[in-house]
Amino acid sequence: MPSWKELERFLKHDGWEYRPKNSGRDKTYTKMLPSGEILWSRVSKGSGQIGKGLFAAILKHQLKASPEYFNQVLANKKNASNNRGTRD
Repeated sequence: MPSWKELERFLKHDGWEYRPKNSGRDKTYTKMLPSGEILWSRVSKGSGQIGKGLFAAILKHQLKASPEYFNQVLANKKNASNNRGTRD
């Protein structure tokens, strides 16, 4: 399972925008898709790995991306393609 640092690295490489806030434990990122839909994700400032169930939920509900897309972006250090490989 990926770590919180890997999730944040994915968000940066995939073109997400950091939204600083004055309080809270998590970092917030947003991304506008070509369809106009705005996605948001939170990254824990803690260290360590993300649990399997939580990571699956993050992929599905926040990133709207497949595990393959996530890994491609991390490996290539850039947006893999316009197809996020989502599973509905």
